[in-house]
Amino acid sequence: MATAAFADRGADLELVGIQKRFPGFTAIEDLDLTIPAGSFFALLGPSGCGKTTTLRLVAGLEEPTRGRILIGGMDVTAQKPYQRPVNTVFQSYALFPHMTVLENVAFGLRRRKIDDAVGKAHEALRLVELDHLAARKPLQLSGGQQQRVALARAIVNRPALLLLDEPLGALDLKLRRQMQLELKGIQEEVGLTFLHVTHDQEEAMTMADTVAVMNKGRIEQMGPPEELYEAPRTAFVANFLGQSNLLTGNVAGTTNQAISVDVAGHRVVVPRDRARRLAGTVTIGVRPEKLSLHRETPASDPARNVLGPGRVSDVSFSGMSTQYLVTTPGIGTLVVFAQNKTFGPMAQAGDEVWVSWSIAHGFGLDDDPAERPGRAPDDDTRNVAVHKRPALVPERGEA
Repeated sequence: MATAAFADRGADLELVGIQKRFPGFTAIEDLDLTIPAGSFFALLGPSGCGKTTTLRLVAGLEEPTRGRILIGGMDVTAQKPYQRPVNTVFQSYALFPHMTVLENVAFGLRRRKIDDAVGKAHEALRLVELDHLAARKPLQLSGGQQQRVALARAIVNRPALLLLDEPLGALDLKLRRQMQLELKGIQEEVGLTFLHVTHDQEEAMTMADTVAVMNKGRIEQMGPPEELYEAPRTAFVANFLGQSNLLTGNVAGTTNQAISVDVAGHRVVVPRDRARRLAGTVTIGVRPEKLSLHRETPASDPARNVLGPGRVSDVSFSGMSTQYLVTTPGIGTLVVFAQNKTFGPMAQAGDEVWVSWSIAHGFGLDDDPAERPGRAPDDDTRNVAVHKRPALVPERGEA
Protein backbone atom coordinates (compact mmCIF):
# COMPACT_ATOMS: atom_id res chain seq x y z
CA MET A 1 0.00 0.00 0.00
CA ALA A 2 1.45 3.36 -0.99
CA THR A 3 2.41 5.74 1.77
CA ALA A 4 0.57 8.54 -0.05
CA ALA A 5 -2.71 6.81 0.75
CA PHE A 6 -2.25 7.87 4.36
CA ALA A 7 -1.18 11.44 3.65
CA ASP A 8 -4.16 13.05 5.34
CA ARG A 9 -5.20 10.60 8.01
CA GLY A 10 -2.47 8.18 9.02
CA ALA A 11 -3.43 4.55 9.50
CA ASP A 12 -4.45 2.24 12.28
CA LEU A 13 -1.95 -0.19 13.77
CA GLU A 14 -2.92 -3.66 14.90
CA LEU A 15 -0.72 -6.14 16.76
CA VAL A 16 -2.23 -9.63 16.90
CA GLY A 17 -0.88 -12.27 19.28
CA ILE A 18 2.65 -10.83 19.23
CA GLN A 19 5.35 -12.74 21.05
CA LYS A 20 9.05 -11.93 20.94
CA ARG A 21 11.55 -14.33 22.43
CA PHE A 22 15.30 -13.86 22.66
CA PRO A 23 17.68 -16.61 23.79
CA GLY A 24 17.04 -17.00 27.50
CA PHE A 25 14.15 -14.58 27.95
CA THR A 26 10.83 -13.37 26.57
CA ALA A 27 10.54 -9.65 25.84
CA ILE A 28 6.90 -9.61 24.64
CA GLU A 29 4.27 -12.14 25.60
CA ASP A 30 0.90 -12.48 23.79
CA LEU A 31 0.44 -8.79 22.99
CA ASP A 32 -2.81 -7.71 21.31
CA LEU A 33 -3.11 -4.01 20.59
CA THR A 34 -5.12 -1.76 18.27
CA ILE A 35 -4.22 1.90 17.75
CA PRO A 36 -6.83 3.91 15.80
CA ALA A 37 -5.77 6.01 12.82
CA GLY A 38 -4.92 9.61 13.65
CA SER A 39 -4.40 9.03 17.36
CA PHE A 40 -1.47 9.86 19.65
CA PHE A 41 -0.73 6.63 21.51
CA ALA A 42 1.90 6.21 24.24
CA LEU A 43 3.55 3.00 25.43
CA LEU A 44 4.70 3.73 28.97
CA GLY A 45 6.78 1.56 31.24
CA PRO A 46 10.11 1.01 33.01
CA SER A 47 13.29 -0.21 31.38
CA GLY A 48 12.93 -3.83 30.34
CA CYS A 49 9.13 -3.86 30.14
CA GLY A 50 9.12 -4.52 26.37
CA LYS A 51 8.05 -1.12 25.05
CA THR A 52 11.17 -0.51 22.93
CA THR A 53 11.03 -4.05 21.58
CA THR A 54 7.41 -3.42 20.56
CA LEU A 55 8.43 -0.28 18.70
CA ARG A 56 11.28 -2.12 16.95
CA LEU A 57 8.86 -4.84 15.87
CA VAL A 58 6.52 -2.27 14.33
CA ALA A 59 9.44 -0.55 12.58
CA GLY A 60 10.66 -3.87 11.19
CA LEU A 61 13.96 -3.76 13.07
CA GLU A 62 13.03 -6.99 14.84
CA GLU A 63 10.98 -9.98 13.69
CA PRO A 64 8.24 -11.36 15.96
CA THR A 65 8.58 -14.91 17.18
CA ARG A 66 4.84 -15.25 16.73
CA GLY A 67 1.93 -13.02 15.69
CA ARG A 68 1.06 -10.47 13.02
CA ILE A 69 1.55 -6.73 12.51
CA LEU A 70 -1.01 -4.86 10.41
CA ILE A 71 -0.82 -1.21 9.32
CA GLY A 72 -3.92 0.19 7.66
CA GLY A 73 -5.30 -3.34 7.44
CA MET A 74 -2.27 -4.59 5.49
CA ASP A 75 -0.11 -7.35 6.96
CA VAL A 76 3.47 -6.01 7.09
CA THR A 77 4.92 -8.71 9.34
CA ALA A 78 7.26 -10.01 6.64
CA GLN A 79 8.13 -6.63 5.13
CA LYS A 80 11.53 -5.00 5.46
CA PRO A 81 11.78 -1.67 7.33
CA TYR A 82 12.09 0.40 4.12
CA GLN A 83 8.96 -1.26 2.71
CA ARG A 84 6.76 -0.19 5.61
CA PRO A 85 4.86 3.15 5.65
CA VAL A 86 6.61 3.99 8.94
CA ASN A 87 9.16 6.59 10.03
CA THR A 88 11.00 6.76 13.36
CA VAL A 89 12.24 9.71 15.42
CA PHE A 90 15.08 8.60 17.68
CA GLN A 91 16.41 10.17 20.87
CA SER A 92 19.79 10.68 19.18
CA TYR A 93 18.21 12.70 16.29
CA ALA A 94 20.53 10.91 13.75
CA LEU A 95 20.96 14.00 11.56
CA PHE A 96 23.65 14.21 8.86
CA PRO A 97 26.18 16.75 10.25
CA HIS A 98 27.63 17.66 6.82
CA MET A 99 24.20 18.58 5.38
CA THR A 100 22.15 21.70 5.96
CA VAL A 101 18.84 21.52 7.79
CA LEU A 102 17.00 21.72 4.45
CA GLU A 103 19.15 18.97 2.91
CA ASN A 104 18.53 16.73 5.93
CA VAL A 105 14.77 17.09 5.60
CA ALA A 106 14.76 16.69 1.81
CA PHE A 107 17.17 13.73 1.80
CA GLY A 108 14.58 10.96 1.90
CA LEU A 109 12.37 12.62 -0.70
CA ARG A 110 15.29 13.00 -3.10
CA ARG A 111 16.33 9.37 -2.69
CA ARG A 112 12.80 8.31 -3.60
CA LYS A 113 12.77 10.81 -6.50
CA ILE A 114 9.72 12.65 -5.14
CA ASP A 115 8.73 15.74 -7.11
CA ASP A 116 9.43 19.14 -5.50
CA ALA A 117 11.49 17.65 -2.65
CA VAL A 118 12.81 21.08 -1.66
CA GLY A 119 9.34 22.63 -1.57
CA LYS A 120 8.00 19.81 0.58
CA ALA A 121 11.02 20.11 2.89
CA HIS A 122 10.38 23.83 3.34
CA GLU A 123 6.73 23.06 4.14
CA ALA A 124 7.76 20.55 6.83
CA LEU A 125 10.24 23.03 8.32
CA ARG A 126 7.55 25.71 8.45
CA LEU A 127 5.37 23.28 10.36
CA VAL A 128 8.04 22.95 13.08
CA GLU A 129 8.84 26.69 12.84
CA LEU A 130 12.42 26.24 11.62
CA ASP A 131 12.26 27.28 7.98
CA HIS A 132 14.28 30.41 8.81
CA LEU A 133 17.19 28.14 9.82
CA ALA A 134 17.08 25.97 6.68
CA ALA A 135 20.61 26.91 5.61
CA ARG A 136 22.27 26.06 8.94
CA LYS A 137 24.11 22.84 9.81
CA PRO A 138 22.76 20.64 12.66
CA LEU A 139 25.71 21.50 14.95
CA GLN A 140 24.70 25.17 14.73
CA LEU A 141 21.33 24.36 16.33
CA SER A 142 20.25 23.81 19.91
CA GLY A 143 19.09 20.40 21.11
CA GLY A 144 15.45 21.37 20.83
CA GLN A 145 15.95 22.71 17.29
CA GLN A 146 17.73 19.52 16.23
CA GLN A 147 14.81 17.54 17.61
CA ARG A 148 12.42 19.58 15.48
CA VAL A 149 14.55 18.95 12.39
CA ALA A 150 14.42 15.21 13.08
CA LEU A 151 10.65 15.47 13.41
CA ALA A 152 10.34 17.45 10.15
CA ARG A 153 12.45 14.84 8.35
CA ALA A 154 10.14 12.11 9.62
CA ILE A 155 6.81 13.75 8.80
CA VAL A 156 7.84 15.14 5.40
CA ASN A 157 7.26 11.66 3.95
CA ARG A 158 3.72 11.60 5.38
CA PRO A 159 4.12 8.08 6.80
CA ALA A 160 1.09 6.07 7.87
CA LEU A 161 2.67 5.74 11.29
CA LEU A 162 5.25 7.85 13.10
CA LEU A 163 7.26 6.10 15.81
CA LEU A 164 8.77 8.22 18.58
CA ASP A 165 11.51 6.45 20.56
CA GLU A 166 12.14 8.50 23.73
CA PRO A 167 12.46 11.57 21.45
CA LEU A 168 12.73 14.15 24.24
CA GLY A 169 15.02 12.27 26.61
CA ALA A 170 18.12 14.32 25.73
CA LEU A 171 16.48 17.69 26.37
CA ASP A 172 16.52 19.71 29.58
CA LEU A 173 13.34 19.85 31.68
CA LYS A 174 12.01 23.22 30.50
CA LEU A 175 12.64 22.49 26.82
CA ARG A 176 11.21 19.00 27.18
CA ARG A 177 7.93 20.38 28.51
CA GLN A 178 7.79 22.93 25.70
CA MET A 179 8.41 20.22 23.10
CA GLN A 180 5.70 18.03 24.61
CA LEU A 181 3.09 20.67 23.82
CA GLU A 182 4.56 21.35 20.38
CA LEU A 183 4.62 17.66 19.45
CA LYS A 184 0.98 17.29 20.43
CA GLY A 185 0.06 20.37 18.38
CA ILE A 186 1.96 19.08 15.34
CA GLN A 187 0.29 15.66 15.60
CA GLU A 188 -3.14 17.26 15.68
CA GLU A 189 -2.26 19.46 12.69
CA VAL A 190 -0.80 16.77 10.42
CA GLY A 191 -3.30 14.09 11.48
CA LEU A 192 -0.82 11.20 11.43
CA THR A 193 -0.84 8.23 13.80
CA PHE A 194 1.84 8.66 16.48
CA LEU A 195 3.19 5.77 18.58
CA HIS A 196 5.32 7.21 21.37
CA VAL A 197 7.54 5.06 23.58
CA THR A 198 8.63 6.59 26.88
CA HIS A 199 9.34 5.91 30.55
CA ASP A 200 8.36 9.50 31.47
CA GLN A 201 4.89 9.49 33.02
CA GLU A 202 4.34 13.23 32.65
CA GLU A 203 5.38 13.09 29.00
CA ALA A 204 2.90 10.31 28.24
CA MET A 205 0.02 11.97 30.07
CA THR A 206 0.69 15.39 28.54
CA MET A 207 0.72 14.28 24.92
CA ALA A 208 -1.15 11.01 24.44
CA ASP A 209 -4.84 10.42 23.79
CA THR A 210 -4.38 6.87 25.04
CA VAL A 211 -1.69 5.43 27.30
CA ALA A 212 -0.81 1.75 27.66
CA VAL A 213 1.23 0.92 30.77
CA MET A 214 3.52 -2.05 30.09
CA ASN A 215 5.08 -4.40 32.62
CA LYS A 216 7.08 -7.55 31.93
CA GLY A 217 6.03 -7.83 28.31
CA ARG A 218 2.31 -7.30 28.92
CA ILE A 219 -0.05 -4.35 29.03
CA GLU A 220 -1.22 -3.88 32.61
CA GLN A 221 -3.78 -1.19 31.83
CA MET A 222 -4.75 0.97 28.87
CA GLY A 223 -6.97 4.01 28.52
CA PRO A 224 -7.10 7.82 28.61
CA PRO A 225 -4.42 9.35 30.88
CA GLU A 226 -6.96 10.69 33.38
CA GLU A 227 -8.63 7.29 33.72
CA LEU A 228 -5.35 5.50 34.38
CA TYR A 229 -4.30 8.06 36.94
CA GLU A 230 -7.58 8.38 38.81
CA ALA A 231 -8.58 4.70 38.67
CA PRO A 232 -5.51 2.43 38.46
CA ARG A 233 -6.32 -1.28 38.45
CA THR A 234 -3.06 -2.70 39.81
CA ALA A 235 -0.43 -1.73 42.33
CA PHE A 236 2.11 -1.47 39.51
CA VAL A 237 0.06 1.11 37.60
CA ALA A 238 -0.82 2.98 40.80
CA ASN A 239 2.84 3.37 41.73
CA PHE A 240 4.37 3.77 38.27
CA LEU A 241 1.93 6.41 37.06
CA GLY A 242 2.59 8.92 39.83
CA GLN A 243 2.61 8.01 43.53
CA SER A 244 -0.06 6.29 45.59
CA ASN A 245 -0.78 5.51 49.22
CA LEU A 246 -1.80 1.84 49.24
CA LEU A 247 -3.55 0.29 52.23
CA THR A 248 -4.46 -3.36 52.83
CA GLY A 249 -7.31 -4.67 54.93
CA ASN A 250 -10.35 -6.92 55.08
CA VAL A 251 -13.72 -5.88 53.68
CA ALA A 252 -15.88 -5.26 56.75
CA GLY A 253 -19.12 -4.35 54.98
CA THR A 254 -20.69 -3.45 51.64
CA THR A 255 -23.62 -1.37 50.45
CA ASN A 256 -24.94 -0.50 47.00
CA GLN A 257 -22.73 2.58 47.01
CA ALA A 258 -19.53 1.66 48.88
CA ILE A 259 -17.37 -0.92 50.59
CA SER A 260 -15.91 -0.52 54.08
CA VAL A 261 -12.40 -1.81 54.73
CA ASP A 262 -10.80 -2.42 58.12
CA VAL A 263 -7.26 -1.01 57.88
CA ALA A 264 -5.41 -1.63 61.17
CA GLY A 265 -8.56 -0.86 63.13
CA HIS A 266 -9.51 2.18 61.05
CA ARG A 267 -12.65 2.17 58.89
CA VAL A 268 -11.87 3.29 55.34
CA VAL A 269 -14.66 3.62 52.78
CA VAL A 270 -14.23 3.30 49.00
CA PRO A 271 -16.95 3.86 46.36
CA ARG A 272 -18.26 0.52 45.13
CA ASP A 273 -17.87 1.51 41.47
CA ARG A 274 -14.17 2.29 42.09
CA ALA A 275 -13.46 -0.99 43.93
CA ARG A 276 -12.21 -4.03 42.02
CA ARG A 277 -12.82 -6.59 44.73
CA LEU A 278 -15.77 -6.61 47.12
CA ALA A 279 -14.81 -9.31 49.65
CA GLY A 280 -11.84 -10.74 51.50
CA THR A 281 -8.49 -9.01 51.80
CA VAL A 282 -8.22 -6.06 49.44
CA THR A 283 -5.79 -3.28 48.57
CA ILE A 284 -7.17 0.23 48.35
CA GLY A 285 -5.44 3.50 47.61
CA VAL A 286 -5.53 7.27 47.40
CA ARG A 287 -3.22 9.75 45.64
CA PRO A 288 -0.98 11.96 47.87
CA GLU A 289 -2.43 15.22 46.52
CA LYS A 290 -5.95 14.11 47.53
CA LEU A 291 -4.96 14.00 51.20
CA SER A 292 -5.45 16.89 53.61
CA LEU A 293 -3.17 17.38 56.62
CA HIS A 294 -4.67 18.36 59.99
CA ARG A 295 -2.98 19.52 63.18
CA GLU A 296 -6.03 18.46 65.25
CA THR A 297 -8.56 15.64 64.98
CA PRO A 298 -10.86 16.51 62.04
CA ALA A 299 -14.57 16.92 62.69
CA SER A 300 -16.61 13.83 61.85
CA ASP A 301 -17.77 13.87 58.22
CA PRO A 302 -19.52 10.86 56.59
CA ALA A 303 -18.09 11.92 53.20
CA ARG A 304 -14.45 11.74 54.34
CA ASN A 305 -12.01 9.10 55.55
CA VAL A 306 -9.71 9.95 58.46
CA LEU A 307 -6.47 8.24 59.55
CA GLY A 308 -4.43 9.19 62.59
CA PRO A 309 -2.95 10.31 64.74
CA GLY A 310 0.46 9.99 63.12
CA ARG A 311 3.82 11.74 63.25
CA VAL A 312 5.44 13.79 60.51
CA SER A 313 8.74 12.04 59.79
CA ASP A 314 9.94 14.22 56.89
CA VAL A 315 9.11 17.53 55.19
CA SER A 316 10.37 18.23 51.64
CA PHE A 317 9.79 21.54 49.85
CA SER A 318 9.54 21.19 46.06
CA GLY A 319 8.37 24.60 44.86
CA MET A 320 4.67 24.41 44.06
CA SER A 321 4.03 21.87 46.81
CA THR A 322 5.48 20.38 49.98
CA GLN A 323 5.73 16.64 50.57
CA TYR A 324 5.00 15.34 54.06
CA LEU A 325 5.75 11.79 55.20
CA VAL A 326 3.37 10.80 57.99
CA THR A 327 4.05 7.63 59.97
CA THR A 328 0.88 6.14 61.44
CA PRO A 329 0.96 3.16 63.88
CA GLY A 330 -0.20 -0.08 62.28
CA ILE A 331 -0.45 1.52 58.83
CA GLY A 332 3.03 2.71 57.94
CA THR A 333 4.10 5.85 56.12
CA LEU A 334 1.62 7.97 54.17
CA VAL A 335 2.71 10.55 51.58
CA VAL A 336 0.87 13.89 51.51
CA PHE A 337 1.32 16.57 48.84
CA ALA A 338 0.13 20.00 50.02
CA GLN A 339 0.04 22.95 47.64
CA ASN A 340 2.10 25.89 48.91
CA LYS A 341 -0.66 28.46 49.21
CA THR A 342 0.99 30.20 52.16
CA PHE A 343 4.58 30.84 53.23
CA GLY A 344 6.15 28.08 55.33
CA PRO A 345 5.19 24.43 55.94
CA MET A 346 1.93 23.37 57.54
CA ALA A 347 3.75 21.05 59.94
CA GLN A 348 7.26 20.21 61.06
CA ALA A 349 9.01 16.88 61.53
CA GLY A 350 7.85 15.35 64.81
CA ASP A 351 4.43 17.04 64.83
CA GLU A 352 1.33 14.97 65.58
CA VAL A 353 -1.11 15.12 62.65
CA TRP A 354 -4.14 13.47 61.05
CA VAL A 355 -4.87 12.95 57.36
CA SER A 356 -8.24 12.90 55.65
CA TRP A 357 -9.60 12.58 52.13
CA SER A 358 -12.91 12.52 50.29
CA ILE A 359 -14.37 9.02 50.02
CA ALA A 360 -14.93 9.72 46.30
CA HIS A 361 -11.15 9.93 45.71
CA GLY A 362 -10.30 6.42 46.90
CA PHE A 363 -9.85 3.41 44.60
CA GLY A 364 -9.59 -0.35 44.95
CA LEU A 365 -7.10 -2.56 43.13
CA ASP A 366 -7.22 -5.97 41.47
CA ASP A 367 -5.18 -8.78 43.00
CA ASP A 368 -1.48 -8.37 42.38
CA PRO A 369 -0.56 -10.15 39.13
CA ALA A 370 0.66 -13.74 39.49
CA GLU A 371 4.42 -14.07 39.54
CA ARG A 372 5.59 -14.27 35.94
CA PRO A 373 8.92 -15.53 34.62
CA GLY A 374 11.60 -12.90 34.96
CA ARG A 375 12.84 -11.07 31.90
CA ALA A 376 16.08 -9.30 31.29
CA PRO A 377 15.92 -5.63 30.28
CA ASP A 378 15.77 -4.88 26.55
CA ASP A 379 19.21 -3.28 26.74
CA ASP A 380 20.91 -6.03 28.75
CA THR A 381 24.28 -6.31 26.99
CA ARG A 382 24.71 -10.01 27.60
CA ASN A 383 21.37 -10.87 26.02
CA VAL A 384 21.97 -8.53 23.10
CA ALA A 385 25.35 -10.21 22.52
CA VAL A 386 23.80 -13.70 22.63
CA HIS A 387 21.08 -12.60 20.22
CA LYS A 388 23.43 -10.88 17.77
CA ARG A 389 26.21 -13.50 17.69
CA PRO A 390 24.59 -15.76 15.05
CA ALA A 391 24.43 -12.77 12.70
CA LEU A 392 28.04 -11.78 13.44
CA VAL A 393 29.60 -15.22 12.97
CA PRO A 394 29.33 -15.25 9.15
CA GLU A 395 30.74 -11.73 8.98
CA ARG A 396 33.82 -12.76 10.97
CA GLY A 397 34.22 -16.00 9.07
CA GLU A 398 33.91 -18.12 12.19
CA ALA A 399 32.92 -21.76 11.97
